[in-house]
Amino acid sequence: MLEFLDIPAEYETIVNYVFLGVTGFIAWHGLRFRDEDGNSDWVRLLFACIAAVFFFGVLFQDVLGLVQVF
Repeated sequence: MLEFLDIPAEYETIVNYVFLGVTGFIAWHGLRFRDEDGNSDWVRLLFACIAAVFFFGVLFQDVLGLVQVF
């Protein structure tokens, strides 16, 4: 994931976990958010879905190693 950033290999795991925490929080907040009337905001849902895609992509590919691309 971090080949283009020239980050040393020993920091890759911690960067992956920080990335998972941030994107997981964004996805969780965006999917659970309701205004005072109980309605969802479509922009928050959109960004929550995008964050969830990146969350699961990094989780399955970089952290768990279940998916190999190319």
